[in-house]
Amino acid sequence: MRIAEVIGRVTLNRCHPSLRGAMWKLVAPLDHKGLQGDAAGRGEPFVVYDELGSSEGHKIGVSEGAEAAAPFHPNEKPIDAYNAAILEYIEVDQV
Repeated sequence: MRIAEVIGRVTLNRCHPSLRGAMWKLVAPLDHKGLQGDAAGRGEPFVVYDELGSSEGHKIGVSEGAEAAAPFHPNEKPIDAYNAAILEYIEVDQV
């Protein structure tokens, strides 16, 4: 699982029927520097399936790959990244 910041949302004109009822968010993954607010600590943005209702600026826990589809088992959903948690508080140790 990675920590990412929501930087926007994606609007679709069509989607797979099994994906209705949620939003797609554009997120930037954060490394240690990014969690401390340094723009150099942001990775390349990617799209996440979000049923939890995160908003721009929220930090979220992102599950990727096979783990992203696990919450929907035995139903299948064609997703690669899933918002598993909205993080309220993050404590970062100085390195």
